[in-house]
Amino acid sequence: MDTPLKITYTYIFPGSDEQSFELLLNAKTLNLITQPRDSPPPWALLTHNQCINCPLDSSRHRFCPVALNFVDVAEQFAHRVSYEEVRVIVTTAERTYLKDTALQQGLSSLLGVVMTTSGCPVMEPLKPMVQMHLPFATLAETVFRAVSMFLLAQYLRFGETKPMKFGLKGLAGIYAEVAIVNRDFVQRLREAATEDADINALMSLDCFATMVPLIAEHMLKEIRPYFSAYFDEP
Repeated sequence: MDTPLKITYTYIFPGSDEQSFELLLNAKTLNLITQPRDSPPPWALLTHNQCINCPLDSSRHRFCPVALNFVDVAEQFAHRVSYEEVRVIVTTAERTYLKDTALQQGLSSLLGVVMTTSGCPVMEPLKPMVQMHLPFATLAETVFRAVSMFLLAQYLRFGETKPMKFGLKGLAGIYAEVAIVNRDFVQRLREAATEDADINALMSLDCFATMVPLIAEHMLKEIRPYFSAYFDEP
């Protein structure tokens, strides 16, 4: 059996209050490896504020897979406010990242991993980026990685004799659906939290989902000079 990929998020607050979350991912599928919960909260039920574009059938899926996997995090930070300062340490097998930031940003990065690896069909197209997870990514970094992922997917489709979808309309369509999930999932978190850290973390992700397709073409024009060697080939 392949060794799972492990990503650990540690949050250290002033006064040495510390919370740590270990994410284990299947090395072949990047699916989040979890243990069954005894009694998930009502807000995790699939039909409870179900996303309007959710393709899952409640007769086969009692719980929203993302909500089910985010319960522990949501409960731990339910009473935290988004602007609290925190030191976030993200540890992978290859390297360690550290950033002193607002809790909102530190949680947003963790939530992004959970949402894309939990089995939500709408979030699934973004899952390949988790293989080379980049915590605290800027908008420009996110655009570069998302576009690269999408075009690589087209190359892999070509290798299996499937039609390639050049251009970024397909990527924009993916992010449009993701934005709907982000927006609707906020309604679940409103019931899970008494403060706004969890909610604003998700809203930060939503801002990225909205902005990526809007600025992708512009950013590609800006970075075109970086690729001059490819245009100068004989």
